[in-house]
Amino acid sequence: MMTHDEYLATRRFPALDGVRAVAAVLVVVFHYGGPSWARANGWIGVHLFFVLSGYLITTLALREEARTGRVSLPEFYIRRAFRILPVYYVVIGVVVVFAYFRGMGLRHSGIVAALPWNVAFVGEYHQMALFGQAWTLGVEQKFYLVWPLLAFGLGALGFVKRLSLSLGLVAIMLALIPFMPYAGAYSPILIGCTLAIVLHHRKGFAALRLFTRPAVGLVVAAALIAVQTMFGEIGAFLHDDGGSITGTGYILLAALLVPSLVAGGGPLAWALSRRPMRFVGERSYSLYLMQGVVAVAVGAAMPQFAPHRTLTAVAVTIAGLLAADLLYRWVEVPMIDVGRRIIARRRARKATPVTEEVAEPALVVA
Repeated sequence: MMTHDEYLATRRFPALDGVRAVAAVLVVVFHYGGPSWARANGWIGVHLFFVLSGYLITTLALREEARTGRVSLPEFYIRRAFRILPVYYVVIGVVVVFAYFRGMGLRHSGIVAALPWNVAFVGEYHQMALFGQAWTLGVEQKFYLVWPLLAFGLGALGFVKRLSLSLGLVAIMLALIPFMPYAGAYSPILIGCTLAIVLHHRKGFAALRLFTRPAVGLVVAAALIAVQTMFGEIGAFLHDDGGSITGTGYILLAALLVPSLVAGGGPLAWALSRRPMRFVGERSYSLYLMQGVVAVAVGAAMPQFAPHRTLTAVAVTIAGLLAADLLYRWVEVPMIDVGRRIIARRRARKATPVTEEVAEPALVVA
């Protein structure tokens, strides 16, 4: 297990790539695995993505603030733009071209009507054929726009104020669920933010020290799997018709699993850090975006994979990873590098005789 200083010095958390891999495959299985996989409740994979996004984004910002005394919001938005936007818009282009040549009828299929909404990252209000999962990107983009301004743009906040802010926002989002259908999607992101704030603080890290133990991490993981596979039964037992209580419990378990993966080590962290898991995790964003197009293409090429069943989910995952690997190598990585070069030039222009660290922290953010 790490000390707090060792945790703060860690520049990469490879086990979280493995969690992203699991989350992405869960979503694909949910969409294309058929009734045999109903108990897997793969839709929950989105919540894992959200928790990790909030945790990693906030951890990166907190470390920048500790290193330089402030968070550069322009650099934050440059990093996010070159990480998220290029491949997102490439996949939108792929969807439109694919649907056109498949003869789906861009107007009849609703793609033309939904296109402006998805281009503007408000696809949660008008989902597009073959790209319906993009609603989650709309949620994340609004989080990326607002959270840094509140948590870091108003000056350096102390631990208590920043923690109160994140917890207050979680409470507000949960309270808004009856009035705003997508408000609940922000709570897992904000819970991830809260976790980052707690772990960054020495006393907070000490308070969660128990959860960095590998054995405790295994227990939390087992509880997480139990809630996931028995989500409906637990909801019925709790008379939780909308699933909000059960879902919140699942999100809290997901957050409590993170300390053992980033600061505890052990067999679970080891398994999630293996190269195949990291390979899938690094390409999970493109896999997530491409799954709709890939599923239709696979079903058209091999009709035995058209019905939703286990073999279909496997075929879509494999074919999706091949497509995602191309996007990762040709779009994601080159565009991330462009963003880094823009930031480096910005820093060079503003450089003073005081030595500055130019290299971007290596924390990987989905």
